[in-house]
This record gives sequence, C-alpha cells and structure tokens, in this order.
Amino acid sequence: MVRSRSEADAPAITFKGRRFAPEEIGLIKELVATFRKLSRQELANTVCELVDWRRPNRGLKTWEARDLLEELERTGQIKLPAPTSMGRPRGSKTSVPHTERGEMQPEMVASISDVEPVTMRLVQTPEDRRLWRELIGRYHPDGHRVPVGAHLRYLVEIARPGPAVVACLQLSSPAWTMAVRDRFIGWSDARRRANLQKIVNQSRFLVLPWVRIPHLASRILGLMVRHFPSDWQRAYGIQPVLLETLVEEGRAGTCYRAANWTLLGETTGRGRMDRNHRREGLARKQVFVYPLVRRATEVLRGEACVRRRRARGSGRIERDIDS
Repeated sequence: MVRSRSEADAPAITFKGRRFAPEEIGLIKELVATFRKLSRQELANTVCELVDWRRPNRGLKTWEARDLLEELERTGQIKLPAPTSMGRPRGSKTSVPHTERGEMQPEMVASISDVEPVTMRLVQTPEDRRLWRELIGRYHPDGHRVPVGAHLRYLVEIARPGPAVVACLQLSSPAWTMAVRDRFIGWSDARRRANLQKIVNQSRFLVLPWVRIPHLASRILGLMVRHFPSDWQRAYGIQPVLLETLVEEGRAGTCYRAANWTLLGETTGRGRMDRNHRREGLARKQVFVYPLVRRATEVLRGEACVRRRRARGSGRIERDIDS
C-alpha cells in the first residue's frame, strides 16, 4: 500500500511504552475511516491484531488500544464511532447492589487464633463479582469504580466459627507516574515505560466494618504478598516486582507498617493516571511500597533480571535476581 509523502515524513508516536511507526498510525487511520460500522471495542481489537500489540501472555492490549484511539481522536487525527451503551467507562462509578449478604452484620470480636485459617479466594464467578462489588461499593470510602487496565480481585475468608467473608482486595495496574516512587526507583522515563507493568497497585483494601480482629489486616497483607504474584503471572504473563499502595492523608497506615511496607512520602495531589499535569488539587496520599524480589529497584532500572529458584528441602519458590 502506497503512503503519502507527508505520512511517511510524520514522526513516530510512543504511547504507553509502545513505539508506533508513521506507517502504523496511517494504517490505524485508514482502518477507522474504512470500517465505520465497527464499535470502538472492535476497532481496538483489530488495531491490536494488525500491529501485534499484545501482553507477554499473547493477550491483546485492547484497553490500551482504546486509549490510543481516543487520544488520536482528541488530537483531531481520527473520528471514532459514538460510544455504545454496553459497559461503563473505566474509572466510572457503578450502581451497587443491596442484598442480604451485604448487610451490616453483628460485631465480630475475636483473635486471629480463634478464626484461622485465613484464606484468599480469587473473584471469578458472577456471584463473587456481585458480592465483591456490593461490599466495596457500600463500605469502602472510595466506593466501587471500573478498574483501569489489568486487575485481580479477592475475597478474604475466615474458617471459624464458620466460613465468613471478612475483607476484600483489588490489585490493578500501577500509577503512570508518581514522583516519590519514581525517585525511590531511580529510573529513566524510557526504563519506566519499559518496566512499569512490573509494578502492581493495591488499589482497594477493605476489612469489613463489623470485623474486630486485631492484626487481621497485616495478616491479610502477608497472605496477599505470598499468593497473588502467581495469579498475576498466569493472568497477564508478567512477574510482579514491586507493590505500591496509596493511603489517605490522616490515616496512619498502621497495617502496612506492621507488614513491613516502606513509606516513601506523599503524592503531589494529582490523579494516578495524570500524565499531562491537568488534575491539580486532589487530596495528597501516603505512598507505601513492598518489594516482591530482592533488589527490586535494580530490576526495575534494568540492571538485573528476576530469577526463580526452589529452596532446598522445601516446595517454596524463592524470587531473586541475576546481576
């Protein structure tokens, strides 16, 4: 296919860590102009297939492609079809069900030894998804929002005196930039684009308000650190290297300190995905991180690679790095 001279001379575009040659941008423009009856989701899938934009597990980067299409529309380079009524925009609030399972329960006062074992269950079934959304929507200060990018959700249960859900967790894609975190890692913009997805954000953590079990929150954080990385790698083909989370200003973050997370400082008061410095004035939050491998910052800077080895005399997998 012959390209115009102006198109051939156009600069390449780097978007979310992926470089798009002028010919690829021209192909995307032609696709959108030709197939006007395709939905935005169908166009995003097609773009991923045409330019082979995939995750390490070979899944299509559909959400990232949708963001690219919307950015091209915002800059006047393409005209997308109107959004369909199916689904909700990522980051938007959603309606929250109110069922008997989600009602306030009698106060549960116990010690950890009274309720063990504590277990995490990956949210996979429609029933678990509804329950997770209800509990987060009704009892978490930030409510329920459609997550941005990759994410996993968990329900946390105790076994005694009978099985009961006591907490909810969500792990999701990291903040695009965060000054205090990026200084801690010490990486360049190029290395951040290349390795950002090795960071995972713990974006929701809720211990249900009627649960009064000392040290439960820090126990759950320890459980999460041990179990979620393998789920994340199966789902997205990426081995996480560093966990991050944001704690509202004024809250102590005691459970993170007890679970050996490191407090780096505060955010600058912009949104987590604010790349263009347009969302000033948001509440500042404390930034905590937890390394999942030794010398995690070196891995993220590209100075080392993750190595997995089996500890002698046990079935435990240890994560380390090769220099």
